[in-house]
Amino acid sequence: MKHKFLIATIAAAAIACATGASAHSKIHSHGHNYKYTMGTVTITVSCFRGPWREVIWDRPNAVFIDSLINAGYDHPTAFAIGQRICRDSALVGNLDRLRSEAIRVLQASPAHRR
Repeated sequence: MKHKFLIATIAAAAIACATGASAHSKIHSHGHNYKYTMGTVTITVSCFRGPWREVIWDRPNAVFIDSLINAGYDHPTAFAIGQRICRDSALVGNLDRLRSEAIRVLQASPAHRR
C-alpha cells in the first residue's frame, strides 16, 4: 500500500513539474535582448526574468556576459555590469529604458576594458 502511494506521489510530482515548466516557458519571457554595437563588437544585453515584476530571480544570461568579455571586459567586471543592468527593477518590462541604461553604463566603464 505504501509502495503504491509513493509511486503515485512521484508520478504526480513529475507531471506537475513537466506541466509547470511547459506553462512557464509559454507564458513568461526568459530574456529581454538588446544588441549594442561598440566599435566592432556587438554586445547582447540579455537578462533572465522570473515570472514576477519584482526582481527576484533576475540575472544576466551567459550571452550577455560573454559579449562583454568579447568587448574587452574581464569576467568580474562583465558580471558586475550584467548584474547592475539585469537586477535594476526600474528596467523590468521597459526595453527602451533597458537600452538607454545599458548604453550609459557601458560608456561610463571604458576604463575597465582590456
